[in-house]
Amino acid sequence: MSMLLARFWLFIWRWQAVEPTEPVPAHCVMIAAPHTTNWDFPLTLALAKVSGVPVSWLGKRTLFKGPMGPIMRRLGGVAIDRSAPGGMVASLANEFSVRDQLALLVPAEGTRSRTEYWKSGFYRIAEQAQVPIVLAFVDRATRTGGFGPAITASGDIVADMDRIRAFYEGKEGLKAGRFGPIRLKEESAAEPVT
Repeated sequence: MSMLLARFWLFIWRWQAVEPTEPVPAHCVMIAAPHTTNWDFPLTLALAKVSGVPVSWLGKRTLFKGPMGPIMRRLGGVAIDRSAPGGMVASLANEFSVRDQLALLVPAEGTRSRTEYWKSGFYRIAEQAQVPIVLAFVDRATRTGGFGPAITASGDIVADMDRIRAFYEGKEGLKAGRFGPIRLKEESAAEPVT
């Protein structure tokens, strides 16, 4: 997506890119949230382009077949095979060791519909690759989006998720009511029994 097209897209939608709070690391996993509609994708790509942040994103392997394959790769797409979820984390973590730069955008909710739990893949990939997690966002209430702070997965999943929850508090997705609670199933297992 060219800079001119990205600026035009944001102008039409009346959105503004927020200046990153800190430089986005060359290697990182980015949470894409809230993720409530297909329109998040072009909007996030436009925000990244005008912010000077080259991002890569995950797409199902079928998107990369046929004539659309080169276009999807040019837009930063990384094909994934969803039929092998256990190997997916290791495979994506390995991508960081073979690329000079990789800011991997991951929709943590895993769906555009409301869900009660986020998928933990973003956290597991960051842990295995030993890269920070950048908190990317769109916020319909303020018509802004961009890239927030980078956090390092400490291994204390509850504490790390508390920091993530604090950042996304009050942010709204493009479709009202579809942004569910920010929590992982793994957090229940990590909490001490009283």
